Amino acid sequence: MVAKEKDTIVFVEIKTRSSRGTGYAKEAVDLRKQRQISKAALFYLKSRDLLGKKARFDVVAIIKGVEKDGFELVRDAFELQYP
Repeated sequence: MVAKEKDTIVFVEIKTRSSRGTGYAKEAVDLRKQRQISKAALFYLKSRDLLGKKARFDVVAIIKGVEKDGFELVRDAFELQYP
């Protein structure tokens, strides 16, 4: 998801887990995934002539639990990863 907060373009990766058996949702955004997101973000910024704008990468981790559902927002989850 691409969003805007004031003068910052925010690239948001949303991960969902139905249990903690497969780990935390935010842990699924590993270096390989960060590189893929970074590549897509650079393409987005270049194609819209926005390379000079501020940008950041956030992760929204959603957990669907038996007892209760919840989410965590990790702002500035990672830096731009060059492929």
